[in-house]
Amino acid sequence: MPKPKIADRIKNLPPYLFATIDQLKQKALAKGADLINLGIGDPDLPTPDAIIRRLQRAAENPKHHQYPSYEGMLTFREAAADWYRRRFGVRLDPKNEVLTLIGSKEGIGHLPLAFINPDDVALIPDPGYPVYHAATLFAGGRSHFMPLKKENHFLPEFDRIPNAVLKKARLLFINYPNNPTSATAGKEFFKEVIRFARRHKLIVCHDNAYSEVYFDGERPMSFMEMDGAREVGIEFHSLSKTFNMTGWRIGFAVGNAQILAALGKVKSNLDSGVFQAVQEAGIEALNLKDSVTDEIRKVYQERRDTLISGLMGLGLSVEPPKATFYVWVGVPKGYTAMKFTTHLLDRAGIVTTPGSGFGKAGQGYIRMALTVPNERLIEAVGRMERLLS
Repeated sequence: MPKPKIADRIKNLPPYLFATIDQLKQKALAKGADLINLGIGDPDLPTPDAIIRRLQRAAENPKHHQYPSYEGMLTFREAAADWYRRRFGVRLDPKNEVLTLIGSKEGIGHLPLAFINPDDVALIPDPGYPVYHAATLFAGGRSHFMPLKKENHFLPEFDRIPNAVLKKARLLFINYPNNPTSATAGKEFFKEVIRFARRHKLIVCHDNAYSEVYFDGERPMSFMEMDGAREVGIEFHSLSKTFNMTGWRIGFAVGNAQILAALGKVKSNLDSGVFQAVQEAGIEALNLKDSVTDEIRKVYQERRDTLISGLMGLGLSVEPPKATFYVWVGVPKGYTAMKFTTHLLDRAGIVTTPGSGFGKAGQGYIRMALTVPNERLIEAVGRMERLLS
C-alpha cells in the first residue's frame, strides 16, 4: 500500500508538546531510570469516594446505557449553574447558558470550527495551552500570538496587536489562572478585555479550568462575574483539576447563549455527548462540600511551599504561584528551556516541561507540576542540587 497522503492541516501542526515529553520519558524508563514526573498536569490524588460511588450506582441504570443528549442532561447543567451561583455569585439559565463538554479541552478544540473561516485570526496567549493554536489551524484560521511577559504580570498587551490583525480577528483566548505561568487576573484586566472585545467585535473564550486550585485563601474570580462578559463571550470549566477527574472527561461551558448554541451545533455533528453515568458523577462532584476541595488545596499548598523553598535555595528564578498546581521556573544561565529540560531528565531523572513548548515567549522557563507526593518533591530538589553544584 502506498504511503497515505497526510492533510496539510496535520503537516502544519507543531508536535503535541506532551507527546514529545512522553517519548523522552519512555526512553529514560527503558534505561531503568527512577523518574520523578513533574511534567504533565495530571493530579496524582484520587477522585473523592462519593463521586466514584455515584458513578457505580448510575452505571447500573439501563437508562444511562443509551445515547445521551447532545447538550448534556438538564440535571447536570442545573448542577453546574447552581455551582456557579454558589461559587461566583453568577446566575445562569441551565437550559441555554450551560453546555456539557467531554472535558473542557474538547470544547476549546471545537469552538474555532463554529466561528473561524479560512484566513480569520484567533488571538492566542504565548506561552499558552497548545490546543488554542491547534484548534485554530484545524478550522483553517491563523493564530496571532500575544506575548505574556513577566514585567507585565503575564497579561497580554492588547495595544500592541497590529490593526491589520484586529481587522481579521474573530476569537480571543484568555486563561486565568494561567497555564503555564500560574499568573492570575482581576477585575481591571477583565474590564479591559470586555472593552477590547466590544471595540473589535471579538468572541472571548476564557479558559477557567484552574479556578479552584488556589493558595493562601485568594480565590480567583470568574470572567462571568463582570458586567458585559456574557455579551461578548463564554467561559470553559472542567471537573478535571478541581475534583481529580482528569480521566473522566467531563466539563462544561457557560455564558453567551448564541455562542454556546453554535458550539453545540458543531458538537452534535462530531460527538454523541458524555456518558450519562459520568454526568451523574459530575452532579455529585459539583454538590460536594467545600471541605473536600479545601483538603485538596491544602495538599497542593504544602507541595508548593516545599518546591518553592527548595528552588529558591538553589538560586533559581521563581515566584510562589497564587493558583494552579504549576511552578514557572527560570532556567539557569547558559541553558535554553529544552536543553535544561533534557538535562534534568537525562542526568537527574526529573521530568519537566520546557516553556518553549507553550510558545516562543516561554523560552527561558520550564514548568513543574505539583502532582507528586511531597517527599518526591524533596527528592527532586536534592537531585537538582547535586546536578547543579
